[in-house]
Amino acid sequence: MSEQPVRVGIVGAGANTRARHIPGFRAIDGVTITGVCNRTPESTKRVAREFQIPQQYADWKELIAADDVDAVMIGTWPNMHCEITCAALEAGKHVLTEARMARNLDEAKQMLAASEAHADRVAQIVPSPYGLTCGPFVEQLIGDMFIGELRELVVLGADDVFWDYSIPLHWRQDREISGLNVLAMGILHETALRWAPPPTRVFAQSKTFEPQRPNLQTSEYSDVTVPDSVQIVTELKGGGRGMYHMSGVALFGPGKQIHLYGSRGTIKVEFEPEERVFVGHNADATLKPVEIPEEQCGRWRVEEEFIGAIRGQESVSLTSFADGVQYMQFVEGVARSSEQGAPVSLPIA
Repeated sequence: MSEQPVRVGIVGAGANTRARHIPGFRAIDGVTITGVCNRTPESTKRVAREFQIPQQYADWKELIAADDVDAVMIGTWPNMHCEITCAALEAGKHVLTEARMARNLDEAKQMLAASEAHADRVAQIVPSPYGLTCGPFVEQLIGDMFIGELRELVVLGADDVFWDYSIPLHWRQDREISGLNVLAMGILHETALRWAPPPTRVFAQSKTFEPQRPNLQTSEYSDVTVPDSVQIVTELKGGGRGMYHMSGVALFGPGKQIHLYGSRGTIKVEFEPEERVFVGHNADATLKPVEIPEEQCGRWRVEEEFIGAIRGQESVSLTSFADGVQYMQFVEGVARSSEQGAPVSLPIA
């Protein structure tokens, strides 16, 4: 029995779309990529030629209106996610949008409302890749009460990616494009939500240590409008506590990690250069690395899940629009707390 054909249009063919999404779709039987629209006609032409995509569009609105497009992959920067998502759903298309979901909570809520108004369409966000490999194993440990009751959550995302002020302004440092998203905060928080209860309160501070960068578009210096250092303390549902350290200016920083400290034991996950899990109980002298059994290893299957949901073979688990709104609640709360110098309760109405 042949699979239901699905025709995909690409809006925004950046590095992740070219490296993961386009090859991912092309590997699925019955899926074809029928059209593409990138930022410029020149880049659209290059992508179409590279991946043999038959139709090129000068405007994303033309792509989502096309009769030979069933689903839209949105690979643009966050500033366009809300507008394109809502328009695509209104046009009767399924939507897979790149993370982060939106620039702020209001846009995320608009996207969720649009998806609920068109419940016959699949709406999915590209999930945080952190924890996809070790996630099933860690979830099994937590479910088996390996750590007991969670007491403390520590989330680290501190490196030197923006330490050198001579490096040109990145779009992630432009609030107009990236919104309230800061560094890897949202993407690591999404992973943390898979393993720990959601926060009910956040108290944050932030700082921009390198306030200006060369701008390649203007050949002048431009202001950095997204913080390059954030510290957050949280209260978790159920009484636990959390601590986040996000930085792009931490020379020799710890990188990306999540620690779960419980009443019986500890789980520490390091994400770079590859995912490694360390565990320990009170009788152990130190944390010990563990080898994840093959049957408990997860993998990247974003495009498979999206197409499977369109075909009615499965439901979206990573990541739904409701889940996206939940992590955008955190992002919004951190921004408000930092601006106000006061704790913020979650969820925000």
